[in-house]
Amino acid sequence: MLLVCLIWGVNFSVTKLALDVIPALPFTAVRFTLASLLLWAIVRATEPPEPLARGELRILVVLGVVGNTLYQTAFVLGLEWTTATNSSLILATVPTMVAVFGGILGIERVSRRTWLGIVLGTVGVVLVIATSGIEFSTRTLRGDLLTVLALFCWAGYTLGLRKLPEGLSPLRVTAVTNIAGTPGLLLLGLPGMLTLEWRAVPPKGWAALAYATVLSLVVAYVLWNRSVKAVGGARTAIYMCVTPLVAVAAAWLLLGEQPQPLQGVGAVLIVAGVLLTRM
Repeated sequence: MLLVCLIWGVNFSVTKLALDVIPALPFTAVRFTLASLLLWAIVRATEPPEPLARGELRILVVLGVVGNTLYQTAFVLGLEWTTATNSSLILATVPTMVAVFGGILGIERVSRRTWLGIVLGTVGVVLVIATSGIEFSTRTLRGDLLTVLALFCWAGYTLGLRKLPEGLSPLRVTAVTNIAGTPGLLLLGLPGMLTLEWRAVPPKGWAALAYATVLSLVVAYVLWNRSVKAVGGARTAIYMCVTPLVAVAAAWLLLGEQPQPLQGVGAVLIVAGVLLTRM
């Protein structure tokens, strides 16, 4: 999960560089199409061709639509219509949402230590992000609401993974959910894909697309799904608090954005929250 945080934290700066040359919806459509093809090839090469039961396939298709089509669309459009700080702050509440809904639905039992870790981690994220400035206004309202929708989609996807049968491998789960979520994203991104001059995309755009496809989707999704299966949604989601910390460091190194002293305090709280939750 720390590797997932590293990949997704760096992905914020990588994607920011990519969106300078490739529009958001075509970028998302292409990366999911390539990731689905890659995952399908890996599953065919490494796992026996056992068909999924009808009930299993139905659950995976629903998770693919919720966790990929709906989440990615709401996230990308929300980020376009609000600030990156607002988006990061809203999505930082994923651990809380997973814990709350998991407890209400009886999917997971959340201990007091886990709750304390979630609170510490969330406060740490607020400190890390708040130093960049937070702006909630009518100008950002549309994007903020879409980001909240993305938050609920990702929480639902994470909890839905707990309902899957024990025999399914995280690799197959990742492959089927990515493939199920790709048609909707491809449909939304197709107009931009047809009008974009792909030959004019510079090498940094292709490099960012490769990173966002292979590492952020294939590797990170497989690890996330495996962690949910092994330790539960709440103790996996708490690591989302670490991602903004990595994002700040990556933005400092790649984009030249200077970190602030208060973010160091937030970093300590995030680490403490993660350690409490995982002990």
